[in-house]
Amino acid sequence: MENIAAITFDVGGTLIEPWPSVGHAYGEVAARHGVEVEPEEITARFVEAWRQRGDFEYTKAGWAALVDATFAGLTTTLPSQSFFDELYYDFGTPKPWRIFDDVLPTIAALREHGTRLAVISNWDDRLCPLLESLELASAFEVILVSAEVGYTKPAPEIFQAAAVALQLSPAQILHVGDSENEDHHGAQAVGFQSRWLCRDSAEPIGHSISSLTDLL
Repeated sequence: MENIAAITFDVGGTLIEPWPSVGHAYGEVAARHGVEVEPEEITARFVEAWRQRGDFEYTKAGWAALVDATFAGLTTTLPSQSFFDELYYDFGTPKPWRIFDDVLPTIAALREHGTRLAVISNWDDRLCPLLESLELASAFEVILVSAEVGYTKPAPEIFQAAAVALQLSPAQILHVGDSENEDHHGAQAVGFQSRWLCRDSAEPIGHSISSLTDLL
């Protein structure tokens, strides 16, 4: 990593994660509506629905379809017709989210070092208020959200928009995220430097890091 003037971060899986799991958060709301499913089963179903999602639109309708797919066959009334609105609201609040332990110390150290920080995230219009409520927003000079930019990673346009907003050349920016395709390859394709965050990897792969503290 050379001549880094700014670091851009992905959000989900990089800065924050559902806690204790997607299944717990979904299950808690579903149970209030008479749908009792083990959190582990919901998580497994969500992971499979996410894997098969295709070109996902980060909109309320897009999330409703994904949640319906997650609960398919488990309830006679689809979540989009019952508890989805409640679920959608909850995920716009800090309640179901946890900030990874390495985030705040890393951000503090980078800012002290004078590194400019920004966010590039595939998300909907709940992200900026969520980062505000998690007291993370003030750390970032620029927050680019796919639903607002009109392009989702790995599209080059969203990375280029970050370079323009920061008034830096792509080569001066390092992007960090947990998706090999959306983050690592997407950033590299436009000339950003990149580190692929693999938190659960026992063996580091080229250009990967296992913790954000590896950036220091």
